[in-house]
Amino acid sequence: MDEYGGKVVGVPPGGAGGALGSCDLGLERITSGKVRDVFRLPPGGGVPRVLMVASDRISAFDVVMPTPIPGKGRLLTSIAAFWLRWIESRGLASTHLLSTDAGAIPGSAFEPGGATPRAALEGRVTVGRACRVLPVEFVARGYLEGSGWREYERTGAVCGVSLPAGLRRCERLPAPIFTPATKAERGAHDENIPFERAAVIVDAMAGGGECAALRDATLAIYTAAHEHALARGIILADTKFEFGLPLDEGGGVAGGPILIDEALTPDSSRFWPADVYAPGAAQPSYDKQFVREYLEGLVEGGVWSKSAPGPELPPSVVEGTLSRYREAAERLTA
Repeated sequence: MDEYGGKVVGVPPGGAGGALGSCDLGLERITSGKVRDVFRLPPGGGVPRVLMVASDRISAFDVVMPTPIPGKGRLLTSIAAFWLRWIESRGLASTHLLSTDAGAIPGSAFEPGGATPRAALEGRVTVGRACRVLPVEFVARGYLEGSGWREYERTGAVCGVSLPAGLRRCERLPAPIFTPATKAERGAHDENIPFERAAVIVDAMAGGGECAALRDATLAIYTAAHEHALARGIILADTKFEFGLPLDEGGGVAGGPILIDEALTPDSSRFWPADVYAPGAAQPSYDKQFVREYLEGLVEGGVWSKSAPGPELPPSVVEGTLSRYREAAERLTA
């Protein structure tokens, strides 16, 4: 899921402006990621379930910032739930989503004196099928930016996919491409890998041919979502998905891969305003690129080195980030 592997520290439970920095419940904690805290729920409907709580943490360059973005977790939850239902309704993939109702959390989870209150979790909760996560990021790119642009500058290809010469930064590709990446341990960076390496990893867990099927599903979802977003004035430049194998009550695999975690949010995608799109340079964005650009300025000024701990974010960056997330939510889900 969200690069789990240890408890996030250094972010207070309250945070600025009533933000949720972390979550404490009387449930078994599976792990805490950069944004989400994940707990095990009692079985419901005959299937193992997990509870994902979207905090207001924000990360960049694989570092969680000490300043939360108040309300970001609720926006992410609403966007992800919209897209997961949208994907299922169009037959593009099955997903882990069961509910977004905080009432699904048992009362015993709210231990007196220490637990995060139920009211603080309203709008932040995703109840999903428990899955065995495939350790590969399934990335679709329709435009040339980020690590893909840097790799293209060096090699003329991205993840082994050769591209035409002379493409500009942020230029639309002739067709969307699949560029998988490994899921790095905390503190490390994801690594772009060729399809053949991804297939070895995925097929060993999910069965022969599954990586090819998930590649096709990734590109199909991206293509349909790009069309949906563009009709609302937003370019979906690239996005990443995660898939997992659903588990039965005995802990065994109960079926083929399904889409898990989030989908098509500003944390996992690049969204650009279509009306000012101009290839050849970085684009204004609705995603956390706004935070990245502020931090890059600190790096260039010798103030920060892209390592933990991250710097405090000024109010202008907090408000600017939240307004971009809010506009993306309003336009994409309209």
